[in-house]
Amino acid sequence: MSAIIAARTPEARSSSGFRAAMLLPGALVTFLLILFALGLVLFLAFRGNDGSLLGVGLTGENFLTVATDPLYWTVTLRSLIIAGLVTVATVVTAYPVADYLAFHAGRQRGLLLFLVTLPFWTSYLLRVFAWKIVLAYNGVLNSALIESGIWSEPTLAFLNTPAAVVVTLAHAYAPFAILPIYVALDTIPKSLLEAASDLGAKPFTAFRRVVLPNSMPGVLAAALVVFVPTVGDYVTPAMVGGPASTMIGSLIQSQFGKANDWPFGAALSVCVMLVILLVVLVARGADRRFGSRT
Repeated sequence: MSAIIAARTPEARSSSGFRAAMLLPGALVTFLLILFALGLVLFLAFRGNDGSLLGVGLTGENFLTVATDPLYWTVTLRSLIIAGLVTVATVVTAYPVADYLAFHAGRQRGLLLFLVTLPFWTSYLLRVFAWKIVLAYNGVLNSALIESGIWSEPTLAFLNTPAAVVVTLAHAYAPFAILPIYVALDTIPKSLLEAASDLGAKPFTAFRRVVLPNSMPGVLAAALVVFVPTVGDYVTPAMVGGPASTMIGSLIQSQFGKANDWPFGAALSVCVMLVILLVVLVARGADRRFGSRT
C-alpha cells in the first residue's frame, strides 16, 4: 500500500504544481491591478492636499470632513436611495423576462438570449444619450404626448430629475439582472413543478412555494450586480439628472477632476467602498439564508 502511495506522490505533486502555475497569472493580475490600486487609494485617503502625495506624514482630516459635513451624508443617502430604487425596478422587471426564458421560450430561447445581450454591443454612453433624447423638452416622449392630445405643450418634468436617472439606469443594467435570475431559474428541476402540480398546487402557489424560493440566490446576485455599480455612477446623473440627482460618484469625480484634490476624493471613495462592503455582507447573509432552502 505504501508503495502505491509513493508511486502516486510525484504525479500528485505535478498536478498541484500545474494548478498553482495556472492560478499564478490570475493571482498576479488580481494583486497588481486590484489590491495595489485599492492600497494606493487607501494611502492617498490619509494624505493632505499639499502636493506631497508620497510624503511620510499621514492625517485623518479627510475622513473627518466626510464624517462631519452634512453635504456628503445627504449625497450618500441619496445615492443609496436611487441605487435601491434602480435595483428594485430592475429586478422586478427582469424576473418575468428570465422566467419566460427559463420555462416558456422553448426553441426561441437562444434567439431571445441573444436579444437580451444585444445592448452590450452598443456603448453605454449611447444608451444614456438615447434616453436623454427620449426625455428631453422636445424629445420623443413629449412629442408623443402632444400628438396624442394628452398634453398641449411639452414639459420639463421628465429630464433632469431623479426619476430619469432611475429609469435610465434600470434600462442600462437590465441584462445584468436578467442573466443571473435566468441561470437560477434554469437550474430548478422541472420535476419539482410537476410534483407541485400533481399535489394540486395552482400556478401561483407553485411559483410562490417552489420557483421563487429556489430562485432567490439568482435574485440576490442580480440585485448585488445592479446595486454596487449604480451607487457610484456619475455619468448618468450628469447626462439625464439635475442638481437634485447629484450622486456620490459625481462628487468623487469632481475631486479627482476640477477640484484636483485627490486625497479627499480617495477618502470619499473609501467611505463608499465601506458602505458597499456592508451591503455585500448583508446580501451574503441573505443568500445563505435563502440558499439553504434550495
